[in-house]
Amino acid sequence: MTRPHDTPDDAPAQSPSPRPVRLTRDMTLPRLSAVEAGSYVLMLIALWVVLHQRLLGALLAGLLVYQLVHTIAPSIEKHMSSQRARWLSVVLLSVVIVGALTGLTIGIIEHFENDVPSAQKLLNQAMQLVDQARKQLPEFITTYLPVDTEQMKLKAAALMHAHANQLQQGGKNAARIFTHVLIGMIIGAIIAISSEHHHSHRLPLSTALVTRVSRFADAFRRIVFAQVKISAINAVFTGLYLLVLLPLFHASLPLSKTLVLVTFIVGLLPVIGNLISNTLIVAVALSVSFPAAITSLVFLIVIHKFEYFLNARIVGGQIEARTWELLVAMLVMEATFGIPGVIAAPVFYAYIKRELIYLRLV
Repeated sequence: MTRPHDTPDDAPAQSPSPRPVRLTRDMTLPRLSAVEAGSYVLMLIALWVVLHQRLLGALLAGLLVYQLVHTIAPSIEKHMSSQRARWLSVVLLSVVIVGALTGLTIGIIEHFENDVPSAQKLLNQAMQLVDQARKQLPEFITTYLPVDTEQMKLKAAALMHAHANQLQQGGKNAARIFTHVLIGMIIGAIIAISSEHHHSHRLPLSTALVTRVSRFADAFRRIVFAQVKISAINAVFTGLYLLVLLPLFHASLPLSKTLVLVTFIVGLLPVIGNLISNTLIVAVALSVSFPAAITSLVFLIVIHKFEYFLNARIVGGQIEARTWELLVAMLVMEATFGIPGVIAAPVFYAYIKRELIYLRLV
């Protein structure tokens, strides 16, 4: 006969649980202290502030520098102390970043000075295409097309004047984002250099917050490794197009190999990296011919639609999420925060899911 106190919950398990993260049998939530619960609330508020105040660029740049320093430093620590190894890692990263930006700037200036045709030549090429289109389009459409280059100039000037405020605001936003990224990289380097673990001196709230931040940094690291694979695939497709396919139908683009390298480097940035590389490729193709620019634009749109689902699959494998989960997260974040939401979605979703796994909720 079973005694009253021998309840099923008290009986020892007959076999090990197949999943160590399963919920308790009474489906109760894990017990959290007030400090731990407060750390979760503060972390969620911080993530919302980052998106709402448009600080995502600074956050990602800081995390990237922090992870790179801690990736490079162990190899250097064999020959010097840990602190000096971190300092040397920061110096090496600074040299690489500054050198890459300087080389890219010089290359762009030389390209526009030597290879890009004059604005008048571009207008003449565009006018030839307009004249060809006029013969094939219906009359009610051709009435809106310019009749010569002078009218095209006037329409372009009127369009720029009408949107002068947006252009000015766009320039200010670009400068602000660049400043945020630079400050974020500096903060990430400072934290990486000064990060010494003194667990005995941490109070409960700081310990809980460090745990939250550490898990968020781990989620970011997983996404970065996945993004390297995605960027490599993107660079391969872009290289096949620029170096093989495009020369078969149009003239080869100047700086094609440089564009492939830039595609890989900026492709390490989710979503926005593709926008940067696509803009550069179309701009360079436009300097060759308008058809080459249109062909490049169509190719990039088609290939990146395919890569959109491929990206979700690769990233999902790193964060143990199904493709549809990540796509839903990206869709919701885009609807809520726009392009920054799409960029942040993989990292934020990876972090939130990891916390839920640690809480034995999923």
